[in-house]
Formats: sequence, structure tokens, C-alpha cells
Amino acid sequence: MPQNIYDREEFFAGYGTLPRSREGLAGAPEWPALRALLPELRGARVLDLGCGFGWFARHARERGAAHVLGLELSGRMLERARSMGEDPAIEYRRADLESVDLPEGGFDLAFSSLVLHYIADLGGLLAKVSRALVPGGSLVVSMEHPIFMAPSQPGWRIGEGRPVWPLDGYFREGERVTDWFTPGVVKQHRTLGSTLNLMMGAGFRLAHVEEWCPTDAQIAAEPDWEKERERPMFLLIAARKA
Repeated sequence: MPQNIYDREEFFAGYGTLPRSREGLAGAPEWPALRALLPELRGARVLDLGCGFGWFARHARERGAAHVLGLELSGRMLERARSMGEDPAIEYRRADLESVDLPEGGFDLAFSSLVLHYIADLGGLLAKVSRALVPGGSLVVSMEHPIFMAPSQPGWRIGEGRPVWPLDGYFREGERVTDWFTPGVVKQHRTLGSTLNLMMGAGFRLAHVEEWCPTDAQIAAEPDWEKERERPMFLLIAARKA
């Protein structure tokens, strides 16, 4: 089973302080760009991979989705999701995405937010997701950008006062261990090319790839986000099952 950091008390407490935890999708700066990639949700059967607190599951239902299956490894996250409202058309299920079984042709949309960079066998998961989608079904995901996952300590350009983010072994794929709310958080680093090739190899046709950065309006509201224009933080991808 992969690392379950979200059930660690110190991690869960820290994660709960983030705007995306307190405010939901509105607190995620990449959400407007990710939302623009979604297909029509009315009547759709939705698979939410790593559903967390259930924010997207509830959004999909508000937009008319017929059924949402939210899969999540963290018991704490699922407990919070269930406590935020009952809906017979939303099913929350505890599952390890590395080994989960999915019904063939059971979904119109597979969605995942900031989860896939924790998956060791991403190719295996994508193959399962492809089989679980109907022909022409959609995949919409966000993940940490591989450049964001491979930094050394930021430096500064002399005379400019601007941060630089020299890369640390970008082409060295595999486990990366970092400290985030708790020591020893394990993520899986892949190059951008490897990620896209895994998707295409699983039978997906790429529709949109975006290396997210904040808009002028977002920076005006949150000046600290200016540094996110120095290197991409998130990777957003929309694809369709061929």
C-alpha cells in the first residue's frame, strides 16, 4: 500500500489549514483553469480519484452528474467528506489506487486533483481508468508539475532580486522525499514527457496540456503568488479515451 500521509495527525492538521481545505474548490488557485477543461457533467457518471474532502464530488452533483464514485485512501479524508453532507448519488469508498478494481465502461469522466504524483505505477492506474471509461470518455487531471517536484533550494539572480529555481536531477525519475507538514513525504517524479506518454500509451488522446501559472488578477489579490510565475507549479491535462 502506498504511503498514507493524510491519516497522520500532524499532516492532516496542517493540510486542514490550506485555503483549498477550508474554502473548497474556490480556495484552489488552479481551479478556474481546471474547471474550464471539464466536459458537460449533466447526466454523467463520474469517477473521482483521490476525492479528499469530496469538494469535486459535490460540485459534479451540483452540475447535474448522475452518480459520483469518490475513491480515497485516507480514512480521515473520507470521514470529513461524509460529514459535509449526504447524497445518495455520491458513493465514497476507501481504496488504494495502486490496486483498485474498476468496472469496465462504468464512467463518462475520470477526474483527479493533485493525486497522480503519489502513484508509483501510474501506467497501470491509467490503463485501469481507460478501461473504466466509455469510448470517448474524458480524463481531466491536475498534478504537481515535474519541474516543481525536482527543485534544489531557490537562489537569486544578482541585481534583479528575482528567485531562480535550479533543477535537481530532473531526468532522474522515481521517488522524491520531501518535508511538507510532516517529514518524509514520498512523491513519484516523472518528466513531462514520461507522464504524457503514459497517458497516450493507456489509450488516451490528449486534448489540452497546461503548465499553470497565476493570472494578473490572482496576483493582484494574492501578491505572494508572483513567485509562481518563475516556474510551473501545477500541470493540468485533459484527454479523451480513443
